[in-house]
Amino acid sequence: MQPTFRPHRKKRARKIGYRARMATPGGRKVIRARRLKGRKRLTVV
Repeated sequence: MQPTFRPHRKKRARKIGYRARMATPGGRKVIRARRLKGRKRLTVV
């Protein structure tokens, strides 16, 4: 068995980073919702 989770910052950023979110209408909705909620960090990376 190999570990199923192998973290890589670049890969993560490309999938769920700020620019990835802003690239799609749904992603922009996510950012907006997090802003309205008052999140300290909008995206994970």
